[in-house]
Amino acid sequence: MLGRMAVRAVLVWAVAICGVPFRSIAQVTVVKPGAEKVAINTAGMRPAGADAGRVFRATLDSDLERSGWFTLTGEVASLTVAGVAEDSRGRLEVSCSLLYAGRPRNSFKRSYNAQSSDARRLAHRVADEIVEAVKGVPGIASTRIAMIGSVGGRKDLFICDAYGGGLVQVTRQGAVCLAPGWYPDGDSIVYTSFHKGFPDIYRIDLSSRRRTRIVGYPGLNTGADISPDGRSMVLTLSKDGNPELYVMDVSGQRVTRLTRTPHAAEASPSWSPDGKRIVYVSDSSGSPQLYVVSRAGGGAQRISVRGNENVAPDWGPDGRIAFSSRRSGRYQICVLDPDSGEPEEQVTTDYVDHEDPSWARDERHIVYARTARYESVLYLLDTMGDPEIRLTAMQGDWYSPACSPK
Repeated sequence: MLGRMAVRAVLVWAVAICGVPFRSIAQVTVVKPGAEKVAINTAGMRPAGADAGRVFRATLDSDLERSGWFTLTGEVASLTVAGVAEDSRGRLEVSCSLLYAGRPRNSFKRSYNAQSSDARRLAHRVADEIVEAVKGVPGIASTRIAMIGSVGGRKDLFICDAYGGGLVQVTRQGAVCLAPGWYPDGDSIVYTSFHKGFPDIYRIDLSSRRRTRIVGYPGLNTGADISPDGRSMVLTLSKDGNPELYVMDVSGQRVTRLTRTPHAAEASPSWSPDGKRIVYVSDSSGSPQLYVVSRAGGGAQRISVRGNENVAPDWGPDGRIAFSSRRSGRYQICVLDPDSGEPEEQVTTDYVDHEDPSWARDERHIVYARTARYESVLYLLDTMGDPEIRLTAMQGDWYSPACSPK
């Protein structure tokens, strides 16, 4: 998935190398729905022993509230969390039960064991399991966000947890990094780097920090997105002269060309949840618009209607596509279902730029880059109406977020 800045880079490359035109304009608005919440009382979850129990309880409360599905209350609630989080001799032992009002038996009863230093991580896991048990959707507290951080004039790859904590710098190459994306196992990241002076595709294993160049054709290699089954990637290459879309296996060997538009450029591909289709950006109509093409190739269908510039699509787990659309001079986040025939929905309205959307796995939240007064910051957007959460506080510019699948 490529954000607006990376899309512009592809298109500028196309202009310089191939004489491909790029034009843009502006346009209009829509809003977001609300969500019904479950009242939950967590007072029955008692911390005991050393500090890790209290860290666990505070993190659990924060995660449940930020999930958007619950209202925390100290009064009688429709759902009660009970148990103990005991920190003793460097180990955290947690027992947790859920009880619905009016039901005689627990609907959820589990035990957990972890090192005391992993109290926050364990709380994220428990919060996600509560969300799934109550709402039937995966929680996001245990997931991570990959992003590009521009700090001190360098553009490196960073990761943080779903709510902005635990920020870690992953690369220190002294070379520009762009367009991160996740492998389905959540253990590796694919991204574009100018490490050798040209835009090539790299894979980095997060546990070992081992970096491997997997695509390095002459010209442009960028925007790789890994298929849901982890076997293929789609990306933009200019090895045959014009920036076009290609599919190849993850080893970078077998290559299939998807598009043939000699007077346009293609960028920002994203797989459908079933791996059968790809949404991408092309300026073949004269300005960047969204198109969908079969994984096997063939004719592409334009799916964006409003807005003279639509970029950075991300195909979410429930089949909806989030993207940035330029309207009234600013980029807004919009959502559409390419199969329903329903009109797209604009889910941001502030008069600042909202860019690079990435769906979280709960099908509800979107992480995006908010740019105002020449500063780019990551935010967590709730498409059901809860207040946005600022994720990055460290000095610098933060953009191109990608939510992990696990």
